[in-house]
Amino acid sequence: MDAPSLQPKFLPTRTELGLVAVAFNGGQCQEGVEAAPMALIEAGLIDQLKSELEYNVHYDGQVHSYTDIMPKEDPDYRGMKKPRAVSAVTQKLSQQVYEHAKEGRFVLTLGGDHSIAVGTISGTAKATKERLGRDLAVIWVDAHADINTPETSESGNIHGMPVAFLTGLAKDDNEQTFGWIKDDQRVSVKKLVYIGLRDIDSGEKKILRENGIKAFSMHDIDRHGIGKIMDMALGWIGSDTPIHLSFDVDALDPMWAPSTGTPVRGGLTLREGDFIAECVHETGSLIAMDLVEVNPSLESEGASETIRAGCSLVRCALGDTLL
Repeated sequence: MDAPSLQPKFLPTRTELGLVAVAFNGGQCQEGVEAAPMALIEAGLIDQLKSELEYNVHYDGQVHSYTDIMPKEDPDYRGMKKPRAVSAVTQKLSQQVYEHAKEGRFVLTLGGDHSIAVGTISGTAKATKERLGRDLAVIWVDAHADINTPETSESGNIHGMPVAFLTGLAKDDNEQTFGWIKDDQRVSVKKLVYIGLRDIDSGEKKILRENGIKAFSMHDIDRHGIGKIMDMALGWIGSDTPIHLSFDVDALDPMWAPSTGTPVRGGLTLREGDFIAECVHETGSLIAMDLVEVNPSLESEGASETIRAGCSLVRCALGDTLL
């Protein structure tokens, strides 16, 4: 494995990487996903980034659980479960990501459930506007759209709502429940692209249609092939926009990533997932990535395979190649 040679468009150097490890499961109801960052690190991910891909990794050595900022009381609000906890954690995470991004580092966040994207993407968006004067594009790779508003969500689990809060389709004036998200931390629905969707709530389908959001389902991938889909997705974003890649491991078929909380059959192969990451890297526009929803506690369901898949996706996004 050789270090990547591609020079990024929107980062001052190729080698500086900020890593945030997030042990948080409050956006959904299943325990175990909080153990993913340590499992990925113990599988050698940081060592691979340093020794094989030659990144200078800025990492505080902590897997953050944020126990010191957890609210004593956290009643349901607007149908959302654990709204104060998720809001507090994502606000803190937003600042952590921002601190790396404002220095011009690529930011890699290891989750955790997908609610953490409220923090990661808002932090990247703010730094991108300040440092570059540009808006941020988001490529959201997932079996699920995660764009429910509190009112359309059937479960109340906030890991199904982050895109709604990030785009402003859902808002709240209460600082304890996402009122902290400001305009410079949001992303436009016109710069949002989904890949791999196959389990969409009826309310989400309506939101996607009404807002003209670019979304490629597994049907589209079956019809056109992943190569053409990536051409269309990246063409939609354009070559002049920094990209944040938010990758939920359940985008992969359970054959490749079984150890996740909401697996859905009929998903991406591992090779297709790696190809997505490779293509986004090759644009030179990628400035941040989340890897979420690996659940190592589901050992009987193939945790080791899922962890290996997660490491592979990250390496490909950071320049690992087959040849």
